[in-house]
Amino acid sequence: MQKILIVGSGNVARRLLPHLAGRFRVFALLRDPDKLADWRNAGTLPIPGDLDQCRSLKRLAGLAGIVLHLAPPPAQGALDMRTRNLLAALGAGKSLPRRLIYVSTTGVYGDCGGAEIDETRRLNVESPRAGRRVDAEQVLRAWGRRTGVTVSILRAPGIYAADRLPLERLEKALPMLVDADDVYTNHIHAEDLAAACVAAIRRGRANRTYNVVDDSDLKMAEYFVRVADAFGLPHPPRLSRAQAAGVLSPMQLSFMRESRRIGNRRLKKELKLRLAFPSVADGIADALKGHA
Repeated sequence: MQKILIVGSGNVARRLLPHLAGRFRVFALLRDPDKLADWRNAGTLPIPGDLDQCRSLKRLAGLAGIVLHLAPPPAQGALDMRTRNLLAALGAGKSLPRRLIYVSTTGVYGDCGGAEIDETRRLNVESPRAGRRVDAEQVLRAWGRRTGVTVSILRAPGIYAADRLPLERLEKALPMLVDADDVYTNHIHAEDLAAACVAAIRRGRANRTYNVVDDSDLKMAEYFVRVADAFGLPHPPRLSRAQAAGVLSPMQLSFMRESRRIGNRRLKKELKLRLAFPSVADGIADALKGHA
């Protein structure tokens, strides 16, 4: 049975497990020792380790033929040292993995003024957070070229699911932008992102990027309005960008500065992924079934 290593054992990683069961022997790197038993009960072989502590990663060397790298970069700094530490650990063994899939972010494109874009769009880093993602992508691409490991990069936008809807924000009546100032945003259901990781294991090309987005074409406030209508909550108040600057945090405002409509042709044509939730409407409808 093939061995697969999951690095970044969060919500999407747990959704991956049913896809991998019976086909792979699954190892999961876990920083929190309190979660070891839970992941063991879920059918994985948990490995204690911290991407910020190189010495804790020795067991990863030569461990698995496939690596799914879902871990986020550090919260600070210009470089993603976690990815560098992971590659150093993987490279210390007698054998390298055959394939590595990295889940990045569509934030690497920056503000595109609402334009329709695809993977050929020039990257435009506008935040340190996105800069660390670009750094990780570049390090992984160079490593793949140097070692011959097939590295595929999945760029994901805002991930949502039944348990990841902005209900709390709507209940707090936090404002959104008026339509004239609003930005186009992109989405992917967590189940579809997990399925995209599996598709990349099968069909991902070397040093190839894939936008993992659904078919929705929505402005940010429209997404919140749709969720509000579905769950019987008031619509969020609308402010101009200038007014919002005096109310929202810098982090909240940062997500309202970038507007883009991202295509998913490669996802469908090359990875041959059929989305379970092609639109936000589909995902919200599914969430309502569990809410009733």
